[in-house]
Amino acid sequence: MSSPAKKSRTSPVARPVKLKAQIEHVGMLGVGIMGLAMAVNLMKAGFQVTGYDPDPKAMKRLKAAGGTARKSAADLAADSQVIICSLPGPKALQDAAQQIAAVGQRNLLVVETSTLDIADKTAARDTLKAQGIVMLDCPLSGTGAQAVHKDLTVYASGPKAAIKQLAPVFEGFSKSTFDLGAFGNGMKMKLMANLLVAIHNVSTAEALLLGQRWGIRPQDAVKVLSDGAGGSRMLQVRGPLMQDEGWLTATMKVGIWQKDMQLIAAALADAQVPAPLFAATVPIYNAAMALGHAEHDTAAVFDVLSRMSS
Repeated sequence: MSSPAKKSRTSPVARPVKLKAQIEHVGMLGVGIMGLAMAVNLMKAGFQVTGYDPDPKAMKRLKAAGGTARKSAADLAADSQVIICSLPGPKALQDAAQQIAAVGQRNLLVVETSTLDIADKTAARDTLKAQGIVMLDCPLSGTGAQAVHKDLTVYASGPKAAIKQLAPVFEGFSKSTFDLGAFGNGMKMKLMANLLVAIHNVSTAEALLLGQRWGIRPQDAVKVLSDGAGGSRMLQVRGPLMQDEGWLTATMKVGIWQKDMQLIAAALADAQVPAPLFAATVPIYNAAMALGHAEHDTAAVFDVLSRMSS
């Protein structure tokens, strides 16, 4: 990485066009769990938000929240100063990059927040760069539930001037932003964060299941343990979902999380880093898939451990 991380925070401002102009028009590409929460918070912060998602139900939710629907990524590019991408996979990103590039709006900024391979993000960046469009790698730390409350951290990487210009937008949907330097450093930090999330989520389930077997309700254990040395954000965020089948409401679906697990495993192998704790979590998440939890929250690892020990 280039230089020490710096927090950047600014207040939302307004008015259109040009790279150094103030921003008021934001396009949200992908309005699933994370994208919709970000869109709602941006609207609350005073931004005009348009959005596109191939899922008609997602578009209905956006319109119900006060956003304006667009028919494609190209339509978003036509009238946005900034496009924020929250996408499920590399193909969606490449298709979107080609559509946006074809529009050729040179003053557009594209903020890629998805958890994807750096090589795939770099390819999309180069497609856009050929048309004079700047793209940043800005993955987010936080769950869908955290996104609702602006409890997200932006791992921003790419041109420093663009990161600075985007500060009001980032503040519109997050609690903090770190400028991590060169493009791709955001994803590196995100994979480090998700490595910890994978472990902490399973360790939370282990501790709460132990307490439940002793007659201690998970919600009581979360309250007490969060205040001590054993506390973690996953205990606070996912712990409450590990009681009364709370995992049925997803903030991060197990099926989508599998993609993140694969990216972490590939990064560890490439860097030749031994990771016995991460390796121990892999079969737990695989078992969650096998037990039908693909559409459920990753807090469903509690159910996996419970069944393993019953």
